Amino acid sequence: MHNKTRAYIAAFIVALIYGINYTVAKDVMPMYIKPFGFIVIRVLGATILFWILSLFTTNERIDKADFLRIFLAALFGVCINMLAFFKGLSMTSPINASAIMVSTPIIVLLLSAIILKEKITIPKVVGILIGLTGAIILIVYGKSAVPGDHPILGNLLIFINASSYGLYLIIVKKLTVKYNPLTFIKWLYLFGLLLVIPFGISEVLDIQWNSIPTSIYYNIGFVIVFTTFFAYLINLFALTKLKPTTLSAFVYLQPVIATAYALLTKSDTLSSVKILATLLIFVGVYMVTSVNRAKQ
Repeated sequence: MHNKTRAYIAAFIVALIYGINYTVAKDVMPMYIKPFGFIVIRVLGATILFWILSLFTTNERIDKADFLRIFLAALFGVCINMLAFFKGLSMTSPINASAIMVSTPIIVLLLSAIILKEKITIPKVVGILIGLTGAIILIVYGKSAVPGDHPILGNLLIFINASSYGLYLIIVKKLTVKYNPLTFIKWLYLFGLLLVIPFGISEVLDIQWNSIPTSIYYNIGFVIVFTTFFAYLINLFALTKLKPTTLSAFVYLQPVIATAYALLTKSDTLSSVKILATLLIFVGVYMVTSVNRAKQ
């Protein structure tokens, strides 16, 4: 099999894992583990796995001046990002969450214009407005099929999560060029663990482990091992064979996979509002990214 074909398969596997994760994680929260407690468990598990792997792969050292950047990356890419995502997912539906996450490229463009002073063309401005309109519709009107959910607040937290992740991508860009990814990712998760522990330790202590069904333990393991650890490693392999723009296109598969899996497991339902808002987000993201693709 050709290396590029393997890379496409790897990218699809990552999108598949992330798409399934919306429902898998939703099944755990908040019935068995509260969101912030789940984040502590997730980040702790991933930190241990990344540090163990780093013992066998790289001895590269981090410059002292770069630790502040790694800390900021951990603040936005692990702490705020994951806390907002899991808390939001516990309050809204998998389909809403996955659709809002697709707006990340739009947020990255906005932040790049503000922070990096990158120019924004008229088609991109229109794309931003269309995409954000879809996100706002989904935040305000997107409902959840689960009784007791709070979809407006949940959707807003997912949007905050996407915004935080967009800022993380900008902060971490220089680190990915300077170091082997595994060199800084172990520190990223270690700092992230220290940041999330104060928010989630009380919820970890409240977990009734004996009352958790075996199937939910599998879900927890899936989030730690596949969504956090393996997905990152598989994505690294795909990135060595494919252009970033090609790889980023696979993010569009996530809502499709998340929707299909959520409907298959009957954990969510479709509505005209969700369909309309998702289409607006897709159109906005296409307009924002199409100019960059044409230049490459």
